[in-house]
Amino acid sequence: MKKNILFIGGSSGIGLATVKLLAETHEVYVASRSSESLAGLSINHLPFDVTTDDLSTLDLPSELSGLVYCPGSINLRPFKGLKPEAFEADFKINVLGFVSCMQAVLPKLTTNSSVVLYSTVAVKVGMPFHASVAASKGALEGLGKSLAAELAPNTRVNVIAPSITNTPLADRFLNNETKLEKSAQRHPLKRVGKAEDVASMTCFLLSDESSWMTGQIIGLDGGMSSLNTH
Repeated sequence: MKKNILFIGGSSGIGLATVKLLAETHEVYVASRSSESLAGLSINHLPFDVTTDDLSTLDLPSELSGLVYCPGSINLRPFKGLKPEAFEADFKINVLGFVSCMQAVLPKLTTNSSVVLYSTVAVKVGMPFHASVAASKGALEGLGKSLAAELAPNTRVNVIAPSITNTPLADRFLNNETKLEKSAQRHPLKRVGKAEDVASMTCFLLSDESSWMTGQIIGLDGGMSSLNTH
């Protein structure tokens, strides 16, 4: 069955990879700042900046079967150099941005709808220099589970927690073969994630095949969060 699915973000990285998988079979809406990468795809683009705009002012369909919140940050610095403003900025885009979008679309979510969020492996596995992003994504995980309980049984809410994925957001950490190989070796499966890996899981969570799954934090991380192969 063709569904109306809204992506907040979705013009690059994991969001774009997911949009490409769904564009031909569903009615896809992408609310994002840019649209160049979406050219040629059968989607509806809505100019939108999550940090400044109000989603409720956009021309959205009356019903939505899926919401995917893509905006995020990778702000990796030593804790001693992080000012409170850095934590506020990460919290604003990772948590408050989703809150405002979710409240705007809540009346539009249909029975058996699905919401997908993205966290990070660094919430479960303590990692140096991840204080700000882990704090905000940890809050997002808690929010996602709370909403899953509150909105059941009509709306499912699940969170994907990837390890580092080869996307434009992570480019500065993976922009040469040495960095790529070093990161790959930290994972039991000996490679970094691809946008398509996370896109496939996102599509599953949006589909009726995951209709008995909600409130989950899914560690899609090459085994990093649960295996020690060293």
